[in-house]
Amino acid sequence: MGRTSVPISGFIAPGYEGVLDAFKRNFLERRDLGAACSAFVSGRCVVDVWGGSRTLQRNEPWHEDTMALLMSTTKGLSALTLAVAHSRGLFDYDAPVADYWPEFGQHGKSKVTVAQLVAHQAGVCAIDTPMTLELLSDPDALGQVLARQRPAWEPGTRHGYHAVSLGLYQSELLRRLDPKHRTLGAFFKDEIAGKLGSGMHIGLPKEVPDAQLADIRIGRDLGAAFSLPLRLMLDAFNPASLFSRIARNPKVRSLQKYSTRPYLQIELPSVNGVATARAIAQLYGVFASGGAELGVNRGTLERLEQPALPPSLGPADAVFRIEMAYSHGFCKPFRFFPFSSSTRAYGTPGAGGSQGFADPETELGFAYVPNHLLLGAIDDKRAAALRQAIYSCVRK
Repeated sequence: MGRTSVPISGFIAPGYEGVLDAFKRNFLERRDLGAACSAFVSGRCVVDVWGGSRTLQRNEPWHEDTMALLMSTTKGLSALTLAVAHSRGLFDYDAPVADYWPEFGQHGKSKVTVAQLVAHQAGVCAIDTPMTLELLSDPDALGQVLARQRPAWEPGTRHGYHAVSLGLYQSELLRRLDPKHRTLGAFFKDEIAGKLGSGMHIGLPKEVPDAQLADIRIGRDLGAAFSLPLRLMLDAFNPASLFSRIARNPKVRSLQKYSTRPYLQIELPSVNGVATARAIAQLYGVFASGGAELGVNRGTLERLEQPALPPSLGPADAVFRIEMAYSHGFCKPFRFFPFSSSTRAYGTPGAGGSQGFADPETELGFAYVPNHLLLGAIDDKRAAALRQAIYSCVRK
């Protein structure tokens, strides 16, 4: 499709040609190696393009079914999974987590609501017990560790990014809610991915071949990194800071470790999802256009579309040291992640560039997935260029 220095394939609906232009420029001007972008509007696929290389050696093209590591874009899939459970009446966002998981109430957490937990307000962003592969592979033992964690602040007063722990708490909670006691990854497979089609996993099945996975390269967006708050940069060198405590547990030398089979095969519902852009955009598109395919009711959708409610001490994030906006497991549009002009929109970005979101205002589901992860910015410039092109076409 088109002429550029890298192979690009896929589908562009009439009127969305500007997205293809932006996608090409990402390779020519914004350091993309391999990537995919997809968008659904009112339940119809209008963009589904992929291109570049699946491998770091550039000897294998990105294919239609190539999946890549999502990092925190996984959080959005996990939040949508809880939303499906909510639509089925399995829990109330305003109820205390301890109503469903009594052991969670230890150390002053008895009044933490589900909504506060998934809005990063519970204070359990840093886990003290070393999270080895063995522990992460044992839901029963992990549940005990999570329950006895002391919060880093009085729950509900602050929020701070639960980078890895959020998905673990969501999974243990869902095990308590689900009549079949499935983990979040298993529930996601059965009730979401299995109904919409293949192309996304939280906990990679062994039968998925390596040839379907994109190799991951880690780079840096130095311009964005230099704009980070000084306090955050100092926290990176302070082993006692929340940022450092989170970064060293699980103990991995590089984010690239999360793309290896031992880490992909366990469930880390905050960071180790793998998917095609098409699958993510389709899922968000279902929610953006009414939720019928998954039986999501209007009450649940209205909860997700609510504006973010900051904790009592304000929107400053205790980990990132900047103002953030969280709600029901998602980010809402804010200064550092202005993914939509609509306050009803919700989604999540992933470290290095991937992102997905739903915009009910335009019934848009969007996703971008690269394999060259550029660290330093919450909102990746490649994804932002594609979003701007999508919205320009939608508004026309």
